[in-house]
Amino acid sequence: MQARRHSLRLLAITAIAVATLSGCTTVKNLFGGRSGDKAHEPVKLEAITPSVTVNQLWTANVGTGEKYLGMGQHPVIENGTVYAAAVVGGVHAYELSSGRELWAYASDLKLTGGPGAGDGLVVVGGLQGDVIALDAATGQEKWKAKVQNEVLSAPVIGAGMVYVHSNDGRVTAFDETNGERRWFYESELPPLTVRGTSSLTMGPGLVFFGTDGGKLVALRASDGNVLWSTPVAEPDGRTELERMSDVDGEPVLDGTTLFATSFKNHTVAINGPSGQIMWDSEHGGARGLGVSNSAIVITDPKSYVNGLDKNTGSSLWQQTGLLNRRVTAPAVQGDYAVVGDFEGVIHWLRLSDGAFAARSKLGTAISGKPVVADGIVVIQSSDGKLAAFSLQ
Repeated sequence: MQARRHSLRLLAITAIAVATLSGCTTVKNLFGGRSGDKAHEPVKLEAITPSVTVNQLWTANVGTGEKYLGMGQHPVIENGTVYAAAVVGGVHAYELSSGRELWAYASDLKLTGGPGAGDGLVVVGGLQGDVIALDAATGQEKWKAKVQNEVLSAPVIGAGMVYVHSNDGRVTAFDETNGERRWFYESELPPLTVRGTSSLTMGPGLVFFGTDGGKLVALRASDGNVLWSTPVAEPDGRTELERMSDVDGEPVLDGTTLFATSFKNHTVAINGPSGQIMWDSEHGGARGLGVSNSAIVITDPKSYVNGLDKNTGSSLWQQTGLLNRRVTAPAVQGDYAVVGDFEGVIHWLRLSDGAFAARSKLGTAISGKPVVADGIVVIQSSDGKLAAFSLQ
């Protein structure tokens, strides 16, 4: 299982084609329609009457290459600056309010993980396991390191270290000053998984992440020791496809409560310090979730967008109007949830009832989660277009 993993795509008419790298097998494009199968065709959008005004503030282009890799690359916002990367195109920094480019870092490496930002660093991972740390203010390279497999999710930075979750299930910690490896943790991979890895989430002295086996794990940040491991969804079923229960979206820490969602149609609220499950909802999806003051918003494998009560996990509403449109994980922007889809359409839904409130268009397919800061949402399309929107 330590060898490089297979890559497996659902083909347009038949079924599954396998691209062999060795080891486990991953499945891509489980969230959209298959040509010739009407039950899985993406629904056509119906006209809506907007109830909120969307203002496009700026656009930029960070590069190309995400389209066929299926890792949902998206920017990160830190201290009023947007950091974004592309498989081909390097790393870029933009002023959040204006879109003015602050710096650009050119690289010949295929950058697939991140960026992550914090403690004055911007860190990205590569398709060949490269880890690159840049100065957040200037884009100057600080150090490089290496892990044994692809990096498909954003590194996180804290407690004096940079933490990287690679596609072989490993979490590796590097010293943030010089890139020296401090520790690593290995999790067992099931035979078949959704393409991608859970982004890491930092808590006080802890690192949280989801596994391809459907668990949420808390590691001690200083040494990688496991403090607790809690199942988000049980991998049950007769076939490996039925047993897939990946937790690939970034867990969200809200106070001391950790929220996580699984491809196996489960979302849980967990007490962060203890790992105790507070509630469990039978609505979920591998792509991640958004959290508001009162609701949790998730996208399920059918691309239904669901609102859940934050305190109990009970269903508040379900928006079925995006069926099979390969909808991204939601973000919360004010009183609205925002998602993108496979045609590059951006949708704003009211948090109160899930009704469509507005739409916009951005390039080609959007697979990465929208990112919100200071009332502005920033979205990256698969062709490397970046755009920022505000609401009024």
